[in-house]
Amino acid sequence: MTSYMDYTSPSVQFTYDLSNNTTFKKDANNYINTLSIMQLNTLENTSLLDIYFSTANVVEPHYHQNAAELVYCISGSAVVSIINPFTNCLLHFPITPGQVANVPQGWWHYEIATIDNTHLLAIFDAPVPDTIFGSDILRLTPANVLAHTYCLNQAKVKDTLAPLQNTVVIGPPADCQKQEVAGAMKGMPQQKQPYINSIPANQSYFNQTYGQPLQPQPPQTQYPYQQQPYIHY
Repeated sequence: MTSYMDYTSPSVQFTYDLSNNTTFKKDANNYINTLSIMQLNTLENTSLLDIYFSTANVVEPHYHQNAAELVYCISGSAVVSIINPFTNCLLHFPITPGQVANVPQGWWHYEIATIDNTHLLAIFDAPVPDTIFGSDILRLTPANVLAHTYCLNQAKVKDTLAPLQNTVVIGPPADCQKQEVAGAMKGMPQQKQPYINSIPANQSYFNQTYGQPLQPQPPQTQYPYQQQPYIHY
């Protein structure tokens, strides 16, 4: 990447305090600091999210249409979950301090903290990472379109999604009163489990027996184009 930065300019920046740019805060234990070229003008093609969250909190399902993401665990533990669009499998990667999980550009993913005081660093190969959140897809798509497309009850869809008035980012929302939120950790792979697990995308992750490792499953569907040689035009 060619840099056009004038490194002799008095405005050139080489350091930045991330605590000055908290872009989302759910509460004192769940928040995200952001660093991009907007904050540090010498970054070039790099940016990052400094993520703090506690047990059962989720960086909601989302994807980055312009960047790959490398998730590094600084402290605590988390599970990074990804849908592989080529195999149609949902993959789960438990990470602890010193371990990483990589999310290719444009892949649907989310992170769940498995203990308190979890601290992740998400590093991107873009000067500013763009993000499309699941909560925005759900709340901005008309209920009648969702109901018609997936043969659902429109009134139930509208009622279910009514509380989604804003982008969630870290869920559950601070005002969530549902008691079943605590049960979200059931079946979460523990640190002693195999490092990489995968299950088909349509199989419930949290229906696994607590404490048992998730066994890798073969893809449900093999698409013809996957077996074809790559052709340059």
